[in-house]
Amino acid sequence: MSTELRINDRIRVSEVRLVGPNGETVGIVPTADALRLAQEADLDLVEVAPMARPPVCKLMDYGKFKYENAQKAREARRNQTNVIIKEMKLRPKIDAHDYETKKGHVVRFLKAGDKVKITIMFRGREQHRPELGFRLLQRLAEDVTDLGFVESSPKQDGRNMVMVLGPHKKKADAKVDVQAAKDARTAERAAAEAEEQAERDAAHAAGPVAQKKERGRSENLDPEIDA
Repeated sequence: MSTELRINDRIRVSEVRLVGPNGETVGIVPTADALRLAQEADLDLVEVAPMARPPVCKLMDYGKFKYENAQKAREARRNQTNVIIKEMKLRPKIDAHDYETKKGHVVRFLKAGDKVKITIMFRGREQHRPELGFRLLQRLAEDVTDLGFVESSPKQDGRNMVMVLGPHKKKADAKVDVQAAKDARTAERAAAEAEEQAERDAAHAAGPVAQKKERGRSENLDPEIDA
């Protein structure tokens, strides 16, 4: 519903289809009677469907209605995720090491919930071998099939061939997973550090005790005294 609704005395029609404050249908009543009911209930008469015949009006607290709508709009904006498209460029005759490096970046982008635009750049005579780029894009799509899907099939764009991969997970879900993994790594590091500290403390505590016992035995032994 729009926030620019006609309310109370701004409603000029002679009769309205009235809806009660709890959503119950009252029926078609003169506008004057609907206004009177609104005043008696300390509510507003709000025209919620102006194009209906007669217009539909509801008894409500209009100030509260506007506030709740504004809250919902803010929450929707807060939860809205911007679509980010990362780009990765490859050559059709890329070597194995570079391919693995580029694939690693694509995997990272998809895990983060981002789309990835893959661009194959052709140079010189390579432009006459588009099948090289197509096979490379197919290979990459198959290698990351667990994380993403082909959203836009390979297409020739001048000297380039372009394909877009979309992530299986939404951005918000990917953020949750990334944060969970980060928290798990932090917990593991903290546990390892605590274990190392405990071992150091134990070794430090055991050292002086052992030395004290050893000194005690040597000091108490008198070679002149028979056992």
